Amino acid sequence: MRFPLFLALASALPVAVFAACSSTSSKTAPTGDGGSADSYDPVVTERDGSFSGPFCELPGSVVYGNDTITVVEGGRAAPDLSWLHLPAGFCAHYFAHVGAARQIRFAPGGELFVASPTTPTAGGSPYGIGGIAVLADDDFDGYADGDVLPHTDNTPQALSLFVSDLPSAEGMLFAPGWFYYQNDTKIMQQPYKTGDRAPEGPANQVANVDIYTSPLHWPKTMGLADDGTIYVGNGGDQGEACDSTVFPRPFHGGVLKIDGTPGGTPVAQGFRNPIAVRCQKGHNKCYAVELALDGSGSSGGREKLVPIRQGDDWGYPCCATTNVPYIFVSGTPNCAKVASETVSFVVGHTPFGFDFEPGLWPAPYTNSILLSLHGDVGSWTGARLVAIPTGPDGSPITTSELSGDGTPPLEFAQGWDDGLRDHGHPDDVAFARDGRAFIANDVTGDVFWIAPVTLNQARDGGAEADVGTRDAAKDAQDGGAGD
Repeated sequence: MRFPLFLALASALPVAVFAACSSTSSKTAPTGDGGSADSYDPVVTERDGSFSGPFCELPGSVVYGNDTITVVEGGRAAPDLSWLHLPAGFCAHYFAHVGAARQIRFAPGGELFVASPTTPTAGGSPYGIGGIAVLADDDFDGYADGDVLPHTDNTPQALSLFVSDLPSAEGMLFAPGWFYYQNDTKIMQQPYKTGDRAPEGPANQVANVDIYTSPLHWPKTMGLADDGTIYVGNGGDQGEACDSTVFPRPFHGGVLKIDGTPGGTPVAQGFRNPIAVRCQKGHNKCYAVELALDGSGSSGGREKLVPIRQGDDWGYPCCATTNVPYIFVSGTPNCAKVASETVSFVVGHTPFGFDFEPGLWPAPYTNSILLSLHGDVGSWTGARLVAIPTGPDGSPITTSELSGDGTPPLEFAQGWDDGLRDHGHPDDVAFARDGRAFIANDVTGDVFWIAPVTLNQARDGGAEADVGTRDAAKDAQDGGAGD
């Protein structure tokens, strides 16, 4: 069983803090090396109330300099985010509260959809709302509109629900004219047009993914490829036995495509728990995160970020990777045909959510894959956000937390892994079209965003930022033509 872990960012990036804030004092802030978060205090600064563009100037923003943390005065009463360790030149800002916020996706009009299940999950998140919430920021203040802050007196929250009475809600995606969502094993298709904040007409069932059903790894996340293919993940189980005489093995955990067949068509298999599926716009590439066999780190086990390709077998429950069988399986399984990963993580660090930076962040994070790690169960060691660089074709470069297997990922955000476990843990990641990275936390229910100080907001009635030109693929990132 895995526990999700809340957010944290670390790394160094020299950028001057914007002029609208004038620091009155400074104290040493963390620089992304895992230093103690209690060695500094944030500095609260005044602003004149006028809006001049940068997201990081919005009231309530926590802005990171080279050795200072600055809080922009005037925000709503909201959870403190100054425990985060972010690179210099970035800010964090609280956005909303949705109980058990598991997965987040942006709609074409800029609204944030949040899946909040009541069905228990492997991460042990608290009870959710049993549906999909829709959050908007129509007044451009950096916060979700409406009564979305935590209630300490247990009164109901005034959340706008796009779908209710949905206990097993996790997977979601937007496609031209449609919103797809998970209802337990079923994949539903809802007519959708830009700006819809409530359904218009009934939803249709397009598949019942019951080729194998795990009571614990029930989430079915989805991605839409450039060619229109919809992929969906299906979970396996920890206790599956390996039959070393059989290859390929029966399909349990894996990725299928929704193609009109009643249960979907298998694409790739050999997963224990493909907890996240995402597609990268402009390259027709889709990826899945695999949570490997618990406790297998000493026998070659590793968590993985892998491409979704027809016919691949990723080895579970017999093999850790190509030519590496788990040492405790009986017999001699055939691992020669197991696919080889290029991105790997320590077992238990639990990669959970990821998204593709749309080309608006400064180096070294430009066009990287921003990925959340929940951390080890019990200790939450390893909980943070990391960035994985990509090559010209969009593919991630060889990256690994395992010694000798590749270049370590870029450290971006830290703070959850402080030994206290009182900040929750990072869950899903979603980039808005304006370049902000939104982070969900299913333990606390908090959703917040991160942006570079150079990123400007455009108050033109739309969700687009004043960021100059970019190609159509980046403009469609996550809220345009697809996932």
